[in-house]
Amino acid sequence: MKKLMMLAGCSVLMLAAAAQGSGWKSLFNGKDFTGWKQLNGKAKYSVENGEIVGTTVYGQPNSFMVTEQEYGDFVLELEFKVDSTMNSGVQFRSESKPEYNNGRVHGYQFEIDPSPRAWSGGIYDEARRDWLYPLDLNPSAKKAFRQGRWNKIKLQCIGNTMRTWLNDIPCAYLVDDLTPKGFIALQVHGIGNKKDEGRQIRWRNIRIRTTGLKPAPLDGIFVVNMIPNNLSEAEKKNGFRLLFDGKNTTDWRGAYKKDFPGKGWEVKDGVLTVLSSGGKESANGGDIVTRKQYSAFIFEFDFKLTRGANSGVKYFVTESEKNKGSAIGLEYQILDDAVHPDAKLGRDGNRTLSSLYDLITSKREKRARKPIGQWNKGMVIVYPDNKVEHWLNGWKVIEYERGSPEFLKLVAISKYKNWPNFGMAPEGHLLLQDHGNEVSYRSLKIKELKK
Repeated sequence: MKKLMMLAGCSVLMLAAAAQGSGWKSLFNGKDFTGWKQLNGKAKYSVENGEIVGTTVYGQPNSFMVTEQEYGDFVLELEFKVDSTMNSGVQFRSESKPEYNNGRVHGYQFEIDPSPRAWSGGIYDEARRDWLYPLDLNPSAKKAFRQGRWNKIKLQCIGNTMRTWLNDIPCAYLVDDLTPKGFIALQVHGIGNKKDEGRQIRWRNIRIRTTGLKPAPLDGIFVVNMIPNNLSEAEKKNGFRLLFDGKNTTDWRGAYKKDFPGKGWEVKDGVLTVLSSGGKESANGGDIVTRKQYSAFIFEFDFKLTRGANSGVKYFVTESEKNKGSAIGLEYQILDDAVHPDAKLGRDGNRTLSSLYDLITSKREKRARKPIGQWNKGMVIVYPDNKVEHWLNGWKVIEYERGSPEFLKLVAISKYKNWPNFGMAPEGHLLLQDHGNEVSYRSLKIKELKK
């Protein structure tokens, strides 16, 4: 028996040595919170059977069990099991500073979301920029979460790239440089209803590796890139290219013109800006269009509004008919809804921000709308089967089908009713509109979709 016990002990020591030699380090000793501290709310954290257990407490804000050490580049693995009615998350590269919201924990979060929305594995920016990578951008990952069972998280942060996996299914791919390092934390979300007190989440097998890191192979999922005018290797592999690199406008020209406008548009500090002309449409530089025409594509663009400004991103612009104002095409509306009078025109708000102008009203998702003066991420997707989507800051706000009976009915009661075959060209230019107000653009990217 003694020999067996000695052999078993040797085996444990050998396994521990092997684990240490592989570069993995345990962040939790299975007994107490050595190396951790609690911040913000007073939710209950305890240790049971080698697991960290977080329990909701009514009236408390979001609570965090935080590592005392900060981490920059790493691979983190852990397992969790969560109550089906509880929201939670794992913070990474996060901070708590007295000068920021009185020490409120803020930073990147691996979302744990057992609700029907199923965004577990997405990346949220706690107490800062809201959603960065909601799983509507990668809907196939919504099936990764296993209700009522242990789930395995893998989180890889190397340089500006942050990637997540849940139960070995790739979920999110984020490129961002706002916070290069910070602590890791286990969140117990605040609750607003007394009946939700006592909900629990459990974590175990928490380990981290900080040396010998190699990026996992690219997996082709959608990439959110927050770095201006940057094209990551993953985006290149996915088929994207820049239409504006922060310096050159070679992919653009004036609408109905051969060259880029000599006035009215400015390139400065990596930003392409249409200058104000007092609100007179196309009275200064005029619209600009891509030199190339597109049929099925994903077009990403960052935009920033000034107070009261109006502009638009149009697609399927053919320049086949001269118009007194802006060139004709389907339009992703760019507008300060609170100030510009156009927001109250049309029908049921179909001229508001991110709407299909004068045809379909954008979903009124308040969290998708950034304050005037901040950058927004817009996106138009046109699929080969003529289905179209508008996105705003990671939220899908419109979907429709070109040529469908519903689409044709909307055209028939719109300002475009007298334009033959409106919006139905097989291909067309992309357009940035000069509506006479100052609006800025950057990070213009396109991927052509094969039919």
